[in-house]
Amino acid sequence: MWRGKEFFVNLAKKALTKIVILVTSDIITDQRIHRTASTFTKQGFSVTVVGRRLKTTPKTVKKEYNTILLRLPFSKGPAFYACYNLWAFIYLLFHRYSLIHANDLDTLLAARIASRLLNKPIVYDSHELFTEVPELVDRPRTRNFWYRLEKRLTKGLQHCSTVSDGVSMELKNRYGINCTIIRNLPLRKTYPKKQPSQDEKTIIYQGALNIGRGLEKLIDAMVLLPNYKLIIVGSGPIHKELKQKIKTLGITERVILYGKVEHEHLHRITCVAQLGVSIEEDMGLNYRYALPNKIFDYIQAGLPVLVSNLPEMARIVNTYEVGTTLDPDCNSQQMATAIKDMLTNAAAMLAWQHNTKRAADELCWETEQNKLLSLIQRALR
Repeated sequence: MWRGKEFFVNLAKKALTKIVILVTSDIITDQRIHRTASTFTKQGFSVTVVGRRLKTTPKTVKKEYNTILLRLPFSKGPAFYACYNLWAFIYLLFHRYSLIHANDLDTLLAARIASRLLNKPIVYDSHELFTEVPELVDRPRTRNFWYRLEKRLTKGLQHCSTVSDGVSMELKNRYGINCTIIRNLPLRKTYPKKQPSQDEKTIIYQGALNIGRGLEKLIDAMVLLPNYKLIIVGSGPIHKELKQKIKTLGITERVILYGKVEHEHLHRITCVAQLGVSIEEDMGLNYRYALPNKIFDYIQAGLPVLVSNLPEMARIVNTYEVGTTLDPDCNSQQMATAIKDMLTNAAAMLAWQHNTKRAADELCWETEQNKLLSLIQRALR
């Protein structure tokens, strides 16, 4: 009887515990945010995600958690970051909540000011090395601004998380903060997957269309692979350039740009392919220590993977033997050769596909989420 009473008391406490998640990314496609918010909701917490409304955001966003999408007058640059943090701070100032979950450096200013004024705990989730993204590598003044801001805002933070050992080590060396490693793992998938014939040779890339992702070289490689197809799922700054490149090369029938796809439908598209690629270039520490969620999505779909020979990605591929690695500075000819060698090696493909089954059982959110919940419980004490 006592245990039953304790259960309902704890359930009531959680229902009264409101977590506000701050994020500037697209909540329609950001799987990490969705998994985080859903996990909190399933545990009985009241959850509100404070994001931004994009031109492509549906008028109605249906989630199992609350969403507040800010209409901002700017979509990028200093004015955008200033507006988001100001409006997010106003929201935090006039609403009740128990904890702020700040995602990435560009939301941390509002979170820290509100936390100090209202004495609320913060969990800071660094999805990447923000000051090392390719867009900032060649902009020293802007990069230095973000570095100084990060150093100031992370000072004294007790509850932090990030996506890989490499990023965690770098944040520790720079700012003295200790991060819980919460990898960007997908939910364990149970959707049926069609069994492709040996003649099918379809490659997939899914994720942001940014510089330094090897996409230009991947498209060039398709010219050297006339009997192969490529699916590119995602959106980003270089979408128009890639579309024009595909048209110029005359391979529009074999290279399909899907654009933005909601995470609920992504897995079924991934399952159509036979090989997943993630060839980030070695453009600064952010890519060097990256552990892209697309790799784990490929594994959940049973796909062997071809990834950059960079520390975090190579460790996953070599540990679980689910594919092979390639020099991040490779050219399109080397990429085409690597793809062809993998897809024409029937014995190796069969072994890699078999190994993805074991890897998928371990590399899933169902096991990883426990670290997130422990971090939240510590912050709420």
